[in-house]
Amino acid sequence: MKFKSLLYDENILGRSIKRIAHEILENTENPEKLCLIGIKTRGVPIAERLATCIQQIENLRVPVGILDITLYRDDLTERSEPLVSESSIDFDITGREVILTDDVLFTGRTVRAALDALMRFGRPAKIKLAALVDRGHRELPIRPDFVGKNIPTSKTEIVRVSLMETDGTDSIILYER
Repeated sequence: MKFKSLLYDENILGRSIKRIAHEILENTENPEKLCLIGIKTRGVPIAERLATCIQQIENLRVPVGILDITLYRDDLTERSEPLVSESSIDFDITGREVILTDDVLFTGRTVRAALDALMRFGRPAKIKLAALVDRGHRELPIRPDFVGKNIPTSKTEIVRVSLMETDGTDSIILYER
């Protein structure tokens, strides 16, 4: 991979998370029914950061869950040994407004798998999607409700989100294959 450009530094990324938190609150009928579910791996710290922002804005503690979609992926047969970890959603999502979080929305296949996996935990009143980056190229009819940044890319480009919690730094970088 060849470095192409730095799209977000830690300051822009932090502001983007705060803006998404505000948008979530503005578009939620009853914040008391809100919960955040992060898609492993980088969707989890995004969900946790959003929950922290929501608590600072509304003084409301929003539950956060972790969703592992490994066994729900449609490319499972292409992987030699899938690395399966566990989902951790220790609250009932039935009747709640779930905000599913992920770092990059590309084809929509990860979100499709997440929707299938999420249904094991109950029947939410609503499911909305928050993504830090929407890069287009959808293969499925899925669109985010909350987006940090729309970044039109070519299929030869790679968007790499790095977060302090998983990678030791906060940035979004564009690479060329």
